[in-house]
Amino acid sequence: MFKPVLGIIGGGQLGSLLSAAAKKLDIRTVILCDDENAPAKNFSDDFIHGKYDDLDKIKEFCYKVDIITYEFENIPYETLKIINNEKKVLPRPEINKIIQNRLFEKDFINKCNLNTTSYVYIKKEDDINSSINLIPGLLKTCTLGYDGKGQYKINSVDEISKLNIDYNKDYILEKLVKLKKEISVIVTRFGHQKYEIYDPIENFHQDQILKYSTLPADIDSNLLSKSVEWASMIAEELNFIGTMCVEFFIDKNDNLYVNEVAPRVHNSGHLTINAYNVSQFENHIRAVCGLEKIKTRKVCNAKMINILGFEIENYRQKKFGENEFFFDYQKKEIKEKRKMGHLTIVDKKSNFLN
Repeated sequence: MFKPVLGIIGGGQLGSLLSAAAKKLDIRTVILCDDENAPAKNFSDDFIHGKYDDLDKIKEFCYKVDIITYEFENIPYETLKIINNEKKVLPRPEINKIIQNRLFEKDFINKCNLNTTSYVYIKKEDDINSSINLIPGLLKTCTLGYDGKGQYKINSVDEISKLNIDYNKDYILEKLVKLKKEISVIVTRFGHQKYEIYDPIENFHQDQILKYSTLPADIDSNLLSKSVEWASMIAEELNFIGTMCVEFFIDKNDNLYVNEVAPRVHNSGHLTINAYNVSQFENHIRAVCGLEKIKTRKVCNAKMINILGFEIENYRQKKFGENEFFFDYQKKEIKEKRKMGHLTIVDKKSNFLN
């Protein structure tokens, strides 16, 4: 059976975990990354260092692979289009054009008749002043920014003039939800109405960075079925191939809102490596490489803890129990709040909520 060589754009921890999953399936991987010290270098079969607009490096990359995927969504659309003309890119580059821009993403979700929090496009301070019905709110750059970067929380109108906002950038202002919970649903779509869907995962943030995730999410059956249905609907509307994640807010009245779509494997899904027979990473490889779809089933409950910054030094010295699985991303430089690794704890009985 022919097994393609898989190209992965991006060499962070997601690229590393994708490469590890590919190795399990005897799929060779080639990484293209603009960081010569990227951790995925330690897990892939081949590594090309180059900027994402370097046409010579792109040509070398395309020559070495049969099909291409990516580990993060902020690759320039024009770059993906050029690559797609040489070798097929999955998920489709057109999807990134929507998801890279928060305004386009919100508009798309609403066109699917799914709930998001109220929002408005912001280009100047007067736009905020005329949208005070959305305050308290969160001002976000339309492009780039993650883990709380490029975001301003506005609690009152008085705060607007005090914020150092660069209006050369485009923003959206989102009304804050009276938040009860945050959950995510990870879906791997293999083709028309062909899915493997993971149970909703409950997420807990600290300083707007994911700190830990638990499986199962502590939600009722209505929210469970609705979140899974909405995630599947978004995957179908996007004509998505591969693994993606839909992040949801649940408010105090148990209303469900789509927060964001990640067109890739997701941090909250790291626990699927140990909690399922097929991880989100393996299913992504299977989908984009055209391999067999295997029925995905949960084998245990789990909790995943992100290891941030200098916390990694303590974890590297620890001894772990048989139900604990430590993943060191092997990043060369430790930075404050940088995701350096994760720990997954599995348990067939507990839901870890206490």
